[in-house]
Amino acid sequence: MQGGEAVNTRKKSFMDSLEEALIATTLGLMTLITFVNVVLRYTASTGFGTYMKEAWGINGGLIWGLEMTSILFAWLVLLGVSYCVKITAHLGVDSVINIFKLATRRKLAMFATAISIFYALLLLKAGWDYYANFANLPATTGHWLPTGFEEMKTTSYRSWYEVDRVPMPDWLRWIEPLINEGEAYNKLPRFIAYAALPFGTALLVFRLVQAFFGLAKGTRDTLIVSHEAEDDVKAVAEGG
Repeated sequence: MQGGEAVNTRKKSFMDSLEEALIATTLGLMTLITFVNVVLRYTASTGFGTYMKEAWGINGGLIWGLEMTSILFAWLVLLGVSYCVKITAHLGVDSVINIFKLATRRKLAMFATAISIFYALLLLKAGWDYYANFANLPATTGHWLPTGFEEMKTTSYRSWYEVDRVPMPDWLRWIEPLINEGEAYNKLPRFIAYAALPFGTALLVFRLVQAFFGLAKGTRDTLIVSHEAEDDVKAVAEGG
C-alpha cells in the first residue's frame, strides 16, 4: 500500500496529532464509562452498591452514561472517517481498477476523490446548517451549495438547548457568560455535543483534498485499501 505508507512516514503535523489524540481520548472515555456502568449495575444489590447510592446518589449505574457514550460514538465515527482517509484504510473494491496501469489507476482515484470531495462538501453544508443555530450562528442559504448566510431571527438563537441527561461539567462553566447570557446550564449544551458535525465533516473535506493532491503528486496511489491488504491480514492471522 504505497499510498498509505507515504502518508504515514511523513512527519506528523499538529492536525495529525490532534486527530489521533481526539480519537484515542474518545474511545478511552467510551470504554471507561461503559465499564463503570457495568460494574455499578452488577454491584447494585451489594454493599458497594448501597454505599454508592447513599454517598453519591448513584443507584445501579450512571443515568447519563448511555447518552454520553452515544455522543462520544458520534464523535468517534466522524473523526474516524477522515482518519481512515489519511491512513488509506477505507475498504473498497479494486478488482476492476487493478486491470489498468498505475498512471491510469491514479487518474481514476483522483476522479473518485473529486466526487468524494463534492459529497463531503454537501455533508459539511448540511452539518453546519443543523449545528449553527445551536451555537447562535447563522445557517447557510441555498439548497445544494451555500449562497450566503440566513438572517438571524429570534427563534434562530438556540444555545440554551441542552442534552437530556449529561450534566454540565464545572470546568466548562466559563462558556455560560459568552453564549448563554450568563445563565447556568444544568445539562451539557447541545452546541458542544453537536459540534462533531461541522468539525468532523470539515476534517473529512481537508483529508480528501489532501489525498487528491497526494494522488496528483504521486505520493500515494489509491484512496482505498489496496488488494495487498489481504496479504497483511493473512500474515497477522498466521502470526507472521
